[in-house]
Amino acid sequence: MSNNNKPRLTLVLGDPCGIGPELAAKLLADAETTRLADIIAIADQQVFDEGVKIAGVSVNYRVVDDIADDDAEGIVLLSRPFFSSETSQRGKVSKQSGQYQLDCLETGLSLCQQGLAHGMCFAPLNKEAMHLAGLIHEDESGFFIDQLDHRGDFGLLNTLGNLWTSRATSHVSHRQVSELLSQESILEATRLLDGALRTSGLENPRIAVAGLNPHAGDGGMFGTEEIDIIEPAIKKAVDEGINAAGPFPPDTIFLMGRAGKYDAIVTMYHDQGQIAMKLMGFERGVTVHAGLPFPVTTSAHGSAFDIAGHGIANVSALREAFLLACSMVR
Repeated sequence: MSNNNKPRLTLVLGDPCGIGPELAAKLLADAETTRLADIIAIADQQVFDEGVKIAGVSVNYRVVDDIADDDAEGIVLLSRPFFSSETSQRGKVSKQSGQYQLDCLETGLSLCQQGLAHGMCFAPLNKEAMHLAGLIHEDESGFFIDQLDHRGDFGLLNTLGNLWTSRATSHVSHRQVSELLSQESILEATRLLDGALRTSGLENPRIAVAGLNPHAGDGGMFGTEEIDIIEPAIKKAVDEGINAAGPFPPDTIFLMGRAGKYDAIVTMYHDQGQIAMKLMGFERGVTVHAGLPFPVTTSAHGSAFDIAGHGIANVSALREAFLLACSMVR
């Protein structure tokens, strides 16, 4: 690793048929942002250059065929894997783009595993395309876990400024949430938040835990998950030294978070947290793949096929993801 004391991050450009390449180009064209880290962009050079063209920016980079310890300062493009634009169309889902995304992610993770990078940031992916290419997991998280042979706690965290969230269940149907909810899943989501916030420099994170049912069950009148599952999980977290409280009614818990009363919120399912976070700041939201051996971050929005190629995509969320990865390395 170089001796310039800056973190080195891999940057994956996401779905080549979406807004990822132009977002990455806008990020890399911002000298105030990129001065914070050495960057290994992983992309077919044609995809990279097309993103630069769409974004209407200029990026000073070097192309390399492989990464050695001493040749990845500044911005370098590892021009692989190969992608043929003839097999895919911008704004459309394709098996070929899905395979390309998986190959790029695998390359980025491998460089981190080898100690040639400290973390990975990636632009929006397309899950449908990756499933067409053979992804067997609900999303990229399972792919990461398999590639890294990860056996510890893992979960998706979302951040918006100083407010963080985790979730006890993730990409599953609503009818499955109650079945999958457990004391352990809530405790794991709480631990991940506490650990990530402590790593980011917060000594005693204040964590609020949401209920599942309207009015947090209202004493069991609208469901007993709060009594049977959520309250015992919170007690276990407190016994471990985590500053957790709840369960709070889901329809008001984010008012407390927005007001700064809590640093983080544990939600019971995907949309319980994501709707609130995206309403408060869609253009700044970040997703953290927490629990892995190194930071992995991305913007919290999708590949936006409807505006791909127009050069109007907002880079703010990807920039926040990049900055967060830098801070987590340090």
